[in-house]
Amino acid sequence: MVFEITPRSGTAFLLNKGQKLTVIDPRGEQVADLLAFSRADPREVISSGRSLDYASKLFLSTGDPLYSNRSKVMLRIIADDVGRHDFLLTPCSEDTFRIIYGDEHPHRGCFGNLAEALAPYDIAPDQIPCAFNVFMNVQVDGGTGALTVEPPLSKAGDSIVLEAEMDLIIGLTACSALQSNNHAFKPIHYRIDDPVA
Repeated sequence: MVFEITPRSGTAFLLNKGQKLTVIDPRGEQVADLLAFSRADPREVISSGRSLDYASKLFLSTGDPLYSNRSKVMLRIIADDVGRHDFLLTPCSEDTFRIIYGDEHPHRGCFGNLAEALAPYDIAPDQIPCAFNVFMNVQVDGGTGALTVEPPLSKAGDSIVLEAEMDLIIGLTACSALQSNNHAFKPIHYRIDDPVA
């Protein structure tokens, strides 16, 4: 079964060890913020610092593991149509829209959507780390280190597949930032598949 996350919203769900999570961009150029928490102890969370450090690269794709803050593999990328995702930038929030875009009445962003979706799992807002930003295209200037957010490279129907290496709580959004999504808000689809017996 394929589930839909409506534009500028988010959800949370359980993912068992061995299950595969497929995140799909049904229309193209739409980012999805992905979080993972250990179900055994939600203080163990997905870590961009650990994952990028151990991979020795900025852009993770097929075969790369996503580590926790305790240096355990939480998820592994097993298929990837796009090959460009971001693991540097934090989930957009009311403050993002106020500080970067100057919005007087800002949307709560992915951070607010994730906080609401994760609350039933007793995960507080301050526990939300930097997300693995699926399909987000962040460019880094090699000379100055300046970051620019470019349109996602994902086309309609492109996907990434991640396999859980522990029992997890997952947070997932259809990103709320105009700049990240080439100035249009679209849905994100996802599917969970059990291991093949």
